[in-house]
Amino acid sequence: MKLSEVRFFITGGASGLGEATARLLVSQGAKGMIVDLNEERGKALVNEFGEESLQFLKTNVADEMQMQKAVDTALEKFGVLNVNVNCAGIGIGQKTYSSKHGAHPIDNFSKVIQVNLIGTFNGIRLSATAMSQNEPNENQERGVIINTASVAAFEGQVGQAAYSASKGAIVGMTLPIARDLASVGIRNVTIASGLFETPLLGALEEDIKESLGKQVPFPSRLGQPHEYALLVKSIIENTMLNGETIRLDGAIRMQPR
Repeated sequence: MKLSEVRFFITGGASGLGEATARLLVSQGAKGMIVDLNEERGKALVNEFGEESLQFLKTNVADEMQMQKAVDTALEKFGVLNVNVNCAGIGIGQKTYSSKHGAHPIDNFSKVIQVNLIGTFNGIRLSATAMSQNEPNENQERGVIINTASVAAFEGQVGQAAYSASKGAIVGMTLPIARDLASVGIRNVTIASGLFETPLLGALEEDIKESLGKQVPFPSRLGQPHEYALLVKSIIENTMLNGETIRLDGAIRMQPR
């Protein structure tokens, strides 16, 4: 798929990995819609790039009606949708049980699942429905969907039961969704990111972030959002990438703490 022909729909597109992806795609001639709850940041990006290239709508990714409205708005503005990147996500740190706090609050667990897993599937199913109406390109492709998991899907740390469950489920549904959508020429790929300098880590002190970066074998630093965006670009351009989870982590394997 040629980047100049990309019309994207990015969840969590106002900051971090989603913002970096939107920036890279627009710089390559793509156009599209970003959705996020951060209205101030989303509107600032639209002002920066212009409404002809970028649209924003404040959206709760786990809400069916809000997401449908966002997809419909993107189609109305750009005429077609052929790339969906799902970056919206949250994280909490709570043990299943601790002597100090007791049992893990079920509401907190449910919230992480709603945003990270249900929100991702919401993006997938609605984007795939829109893509199914596209005319196939020379490779018989109608679209590509790219999801964001985490190395926590494989090596969840202490306090990451909810986060790991949500990301592990994204990994688990990658292949069956790719198989579901193969008949209509839509690919589905997941990126399992490692330690990246995003808002989830941004609140940490610099010495803590430096210490985390040193856990990465090479390069021994936190990943940068534009490096995630570069992988998105490669996935879009390489039609043979499908049904796969790609680790983007500098060879890190997370320890319990």
